[in-house]
Amino acid sequence: MSWNAHECHQSSSIIHLDADAFFASCEQAIHPEYKGRPVITGKERGIVAAASYEAKRMGIDRGVTLIEAKKICPNAIIVPSDYETYSLFSKRIFTIMRRFTPSIEEYSIDEAFADISGLRRPLNMSYSQIALRMKQEIEKELGITVSVGLAPNKVLAKIGSKWKKPSGLTIIEAQDIPLFLEKTLLNKVWGIGPQTTGHLNKYNVRTALDFSKLNENWVLKNLTKPHREIWKELGGEKVYPVQPQEKNDYASISKFKTFTPPTKNKNFIFSQLSKNLENAFIKARRHNLAAQKISVVLKTQAFTLTGTEGKLNHATPFPNEAIPLVKNMFEQTFCSSTFYRSTGIILSGLKESKDTQLTLFESPLKFENNIKLYQSIDELSSRFGKHSVFLGSSFWANSQKSHLSERGDIPATQKLRAGQINERKFLNLPTLLYKID
Repeated sequence: MSWNAHECHQSSSIIHLDADAFFASCEQAIHPEYKGRPVITGKERGIVAAASYEAKRMGIDRGVTLIEAKKICPNAIIVPSDYETYSLFSKRIFTIMRRFTPSIEEYSIDEAFADISGLRRPLNMSYSQIALRMKQEIEKELGITVSVGLAPNKVLAKIGSKWKKPSGLTIIEAQDIPLFLEKTLLNKVWGIGPQTTGHLNKYNVRTALDFSKLNENWVLKNLTKPHREIWKELGGEKVYPVQPQEKNDYASISKFKTFTPPTKNKNFIFSQLSKNLENAFIKARRHNLAAQKISVVLKTQAFTLTGTEGKLNHATPFPNEAIPLVKNMFEQTFCSSTFYRSTGIILSGLKESKDTQLTLFESPLKFENNIKLYQSIDELSSRFGKHSVFLGSSFWANSQKSHLSERGDIPATQKLRAGQINERKFLNLPTLLYKID
């Protein structure tokens, strides 16, 4: 079967935008003195969380220990991860993209899909001009670079965004698809993992083009539905729609926190767990979800995991209703002679908050008061920052550093909120980043 048997007639109107070395780029954007220098985030964890392109060119990859990274690049700038700032940059990226189209799918913190079909006349630009303008406005306003792929569908757009990095714009028109697929290894295709790659390699399928040329009957017989859909998209068909609605169908929500050095301080460990619980419920409320089950997880200094699961009387979006159960599970799990390095909370049994049903013996008035209480808390958090108001059990986690010694540097956003530095220090960071609706 020849490639064009897929009969692709789709115009290239799907964008995949991918921020380049995102976390490190954000640090360079808010610290002009870091520009052009090797930057590494992850100081608090002791391993490389992200590396700038200057650091990558010297051979530093994600997951490398900081000790090894310093050997490779002694002059690297190593900073703690500032996830709040990265999240604010992410929100601005998506906001700028929505200037061009409302059809934006936030795929992860640093990448998104956009459907610009039918917008050439309203915007008075070609599809390639729209993609370029979107890229330029993000780079100009945020001081970071992004790479963009423009193609007939999501799988091909994802190939395009990886084609030229950093700051690339790759346009894949229908007639050029085979040229790109021929140079794309099978394991570089979005959605094709090691097992599928190994299976197809046995049939001498090595590249994306080899895959797209497979006989349809063979594909239907030997591959699962997701891989059949990828096969269609590689052929130029549009199978996966851009989904602008926010994800709210979580099977579970988990929040973990590592601290150094490992400790057996019971109050500190439980306080970290309490903060995990609040973080998990913040996300649950954001998506109008309530949790019925909670799992408590403790990781020891030896990296072994211990934990237990409990069930609430009713599904809830409020941590103050869950903390007594968490306290009880913690007491069952904690061992006073063991050093711990991480705590975690997993919320499961999720359902929409409006579907919450109280038992016969529970007070509806108390539940209504909790709704009002956390509406106020969430409003204060949006104005003054996360954990502006917190449970008393989270006091130690919010008042002490999670990491001591050289790992204990405070991220810039926390310094700004604490008044330790002036906002003018952030010359390249848009002020609006700190004023979230």
